[in-house]
Amino acid sequence: RPPAYGVLPRPCRALVLLNPQSGAGRALEDFQAVVQPMLAEADIATTVFVTERPHHAHEKVRDEDLSQWDTLVVMAGDGLLYEVVNGLMERPDWEDTMKKPLCILPGGSGNALAASINHYAGNDHVAKKKLLTNCTFILCKGLHTQMDLVSLSTASGKRLFSFLGFGWGFISDVDIDSEKYRRLGNARFTLGTLQCLAKLRVYQGRLSYLPAVPEALPSDSLLVPLCQPVPPHWTVVPEEEFVSVYAIYQSHLGTNLLMAPAAQLHDGCIHLFYLKAGISRVALLKIFLAMARGTHLDLNCPYLCYVPVRAFRLEPRTAAGIMTVDGEALACEPVQGQIHGRLCRVLSGS
Repeated sequence: RPPAYGVLPRPCRALVLLNPQSGAGRALEDFQAVVQPMLAEADIATTVFVTERPHHAHEKVRDEDLSQWDTLVVMAGDGLLYEVVNGLMERPDWEDTMKKPLCILPGGSGNALAASINHYAGNDHVAKKKLLTNCTFILCKGLHTQMDLVSLSTASGKRLFSFLGFGWGFISDVDIDSEKYRRLGNARFTLGTLQCLAKLRVYQGRLSYLPAVPEALPSDSLLVPLCQPVPPHWTVVPEEEFVSVYAIYQSHLGTNLLMAPAAQLHDGCIHLFYLKAGISRVALLKIFLAMARGTHLDLNCPYLCYVPVRAFRLEPRTAAGIMTVDGEALACEPVQGQIHGRLCRVLSGS
């Protein structure tokens, strides 16, 4: 097993993948004003690649010779890192390439991984420029560690790799419906939550999971093909009507949403939350307000269920609602996922 922790070399060469359109559209400006001076002090030389279209970063990291860089830095929202991870996993030399540390610098609206890494480093909860400064300081320190990824397989034959979370229902609706307000930054999610509360929907489907237990099984024994029933040692959730299903593997769902306080970068665990139909709008709003402090489970709401798992399957009854992976929209169809421990490396600060 490779070492849990490592340190970037000095001098260090970083490829920065930057999306100038992400979040409120200030990523390039903030990079030049906040990040570059700090990196120069820390002897980190940068090559900046500005994306011009969707999948641009995906193609760049999939096809490029990356040996000239010591780390890949993403200055954008979580969506660009999702592109980068999946581009890297499509390379023939993916096993070696995934040992190259990744770094996230918050330039989007949600910035969930940046907020999570800031949290794991023991820093106070911060947002905007302060979060960017903290994450840049983590890059300057150069300490990196391993991070779990989740592989997702869909009924149509897609295989995707995810570092943050998979969702269906209310949370995904808020994420995608609020895209049109992205210039508002993080406030877009508050507005989106209120709009989706007003037209609260229920989604029908079957949810199954393999509970997390300490000993690790060989990786191929977790999932069976989607056309077959789940194995008998899996748990099938008796309810089939949900307001939301969300499988998260980091602590934060957004800068101000501490969804899985117990999560760690390589805990070998998917933190599965589901909200059963029947919850009132008031109770749902209370959950999201409590999530700002990570105290939503303390409410003991009978409609909110949480279980740590190693694999899950979700089979919607109809193609209703939006599915998301790492905040990016997916077609609604049966999907299953499993955790892969310590599959990549990330700048971590602690």
